[in-house]
Amino acid sequence: MSANGLDARAFIRVGQTLTVPGASGTAAPAATTSAPAGGGQLVGNTFLGRTYAPSVVASANANKATLLAMGVPSRAEMQAKVAATARSMGVDPALAQAIAFQESGFNHTSVSPANAIGTMQVIPSSGEWASQLVGRQLNLIDPDDNVVAGVAILRQLVRTSPDLSTAIASYYQGAGSVKRNGMFSDTRRYVANIQTHMARY
Repeated sequence: MSANGLDARAFIRVGQTLTVPGASGTAAPAATTSAPAGGGQLVGNTFLGRTYAPSVVASANANKATLLAMGVPSRAEMQAKVAATARSMGVDPALAQAIAFQESGFNHTSVSPANAIGTMQVIPSSGEWASQLVGRQLNLIDPDDNVVAGVAILRQLVRTSPDLSTAIASYYQGAGSVKRNGMFSDTRRYVANIQTHMARY
C-alpha cells in the first residue's frame, strides 16, 4: 500500500499498474521526509529517487518548522475546507478531496523535499501562479490560502486539459512536462490513485 500511495480503504481498479516493493530482492530506499531518530532535519532531501537542491530542502525545513509551530486545523477540518472551497470555485469536490488526500492525507503540516507545502502540496512557484489566477497574493502556509491555491490550479488544469486524466497528471508532474514527455510511470500511478480516491468522496 505504501509503495503505491494507497491506504487500506483504497480500491484497486482492473488494469491498474501496481508497484511491488522488494521484488528484485533488494529493498527500495524509503523517502526521507521526516526527522531521523535523535534529531536532524524535519524534511529530508530525497523523494521517489529524486534528490533536491540544498536551498530547496532548507526552505522546506523552514516551512515545516513554521507549520509545526503555528498549530493547524485538524485533518477533518482541512478536508471540510477542501470540499467547501472546491464547491465555491466550481471544481468537483471529489477531485479536490482526492488530490488533497493523496498529496497530504489532509495534513496541513506536510512539506515535501521539493518544498511542496501543506494540504494541497503546492510549491512556491505554483503558488505564485495560483495567486495570479485568483487575483491576490496567496500565502501557502495559511490553511485557507493553501487550499485556494490548490483548487485554483486544479480548476485551471481542468479547463485547459484535453481530459481529466491529463489534468490530474499535470497537477502532479506539471502541465509543461506532461505535454513534452507524456506521463511518467509514477504519474500514471498517481492518476490511477486519484481516480480510485474520487469514488470515496
